[in-house]
Amino acid sequence: MKNISLLVLFLSLIGCKQEYKPENKIKEDVAILADDKFEGRQTGTEGEKAAASYLVKRFEELGLQPKGTEGYLQAFNFKPKTNPHDEVKFTSVAEDSTVIGTNVIGFIDNKADQTIVIGAHYDHLGYGGEGSLFREEEKAIHNGADDNASGVALMLNLASKLKNTNTNTSNNYLFLAFSGEEMGLLGSNYFVKNATIPKEKINYMINMDMVGRMKVDSTLAVYGTGTSPMFKQTLTANNNSFKLIENESGVGPSDHTSFYLGDIPVLHFFTGQHEDYHKPGDDSEKLNYDGMNLISNYIFEVITDLDNNGKLSFRKTKNESEETPRFKVGLGVVPDYLYDGEGMRIDGVSEDKPAQRAGLLKGDVVVKLGDSSVVDMMSYMRALSVFDVGNKTKVKVLRDGKEVETEIEF
Repeated sequence: MKNISLLVLFLSLIGCKQEYKPENKIKEDVAILADDKFEGRQTGTEGEKAAASYLVKRFEELGLQPKGTEGYLQAFNFKPKTNPHDEVKFTSVAEDSTVIGTNVIGFIDNKADQTIVIGAHYDHLGYGGEGSLFREEEKAIHNGADDNASGVALMLNLASKLKNTNTNTSNNYLFLAFSGEEMGLLGSNYFVKNATIPKEKINYMINMDMVGRMKVDSTLAVYGTGTSPMFKQTLTANNNSFKLIENESGVGPSDHTSFYLGDIPVLHFFTGQHEDYHKPGDDSEKLNYDGMNLISNYIFEVITDLDNNGKLSFRKTKNESEETPRFKVGLGVVPDYLYDGEGMRIDGVSEDKPAQRAGLLKGDVVVKLGDSSVVDMMSYMRALSVFDVGNKTKVKVLRDGKEVETEIEF
């Protein structure tokens, strides 16, 4: 009788097997990666190596297969540029003045023919240096919570979601934490040229860079929407939460560009710049974690939808960066790149720069600069390109629905 009872209990437990529940450690992952102990995760430093070790541990916890050249790691050597116009040279062996960067790569093998690359860069600016917008004399750690611990945390969250749910699909999933992004997309460039899976088997690439500061209007920018015909309709069909700002171009200042230039469709998710961009104030407590959860869920739905569409076709897009005017001066503002109204909205004003001296404020919308009307970012840059240092002109802004005109000196 006892044996029969045990058998019934065993069968009952099998019948009540719990459904897999993915973990959610987004907030924890950001807090750890953006902690002072990693000293800003600058490429080649001990802080970045410690961050890479943390990511290896997380990949192991998630049950991802190693897909680097040495376990989860893919190291690359390069000589930093001495001239900003020179191309970075990768080297095969460590040499004097050579920096070693390390990509961290994990894999979910669904025995499929194609693979989706889901990536985010984990390096940042260390104590500042080139690329920092911090103007104080004393050095300070740039923790890069939004840039880009936020993207890495979403990548790990997606790995958890995809691990035991989308197993019967036409895609495998490769999770790639890039190094060297801040020095010029080095880790992604190196991976595309030295992929640890057959490059022709990469279906498309998803990049998450600065996804931690979603604003109250729930604006989400998605770049690369023109790089495959399937993207726009899929993004729209699965969107229940966001005001989407779409840009077709596959070229931009983040790692998706390296894949686009390798003829791979790309999508890049971004919640916009802010006053803490490339400054020590980019800390974990300032992130919008509810917004990050919404973005992770959205990307998961997009991936799931696209899993039913086989190999995506690639399409070339216009490179908007080639049309960007050159200019010798700046206003000293952070533009709101997610603003889709008429004009250029200011999202931040830098200390002791022309805009601040002219009395411009965060939230002002520039509608005229000199003789030129400003209707969008491109017209703003064209208007700015005609001025030299020392020039004076008039700038007209909308502030609380009223026009304000003031003089500005560059």
